[in-house]
Amino acid sequence: MTHVTVDKDEPFEIALKRFNKKVQQARVLSEVRRRRFYEKPSVLRKKKEAAKRRKSRKQTLKARYD
Repeated sequence: MTHVTVDKDEPFEIALKRFNKKVQQARVLSEVRRRRFYEKPSVLRKKKEAAKRRKSRKQTLKARYD
C-alpha cells in the first residue's frame, strides 16, 4: 500500500504530488484498470501471445535497421 507522511509545514499540494508520483511508480492505477473486469484465462493467454508477437516483430524490425 502506498502512503506518504506529511510534515507539519508541508503544503498539501506538494504532499499530493509526492503521493501521485508514488502511485505512478507502484503502477497501482494500471493494476486497477487491468483488474476492473474479469477476463477468462483463454483471453489472458491470447493477449500474452499477442504481446510476445508484437515484441518479437519490434525487435526484428529494429535489428533490420541497425
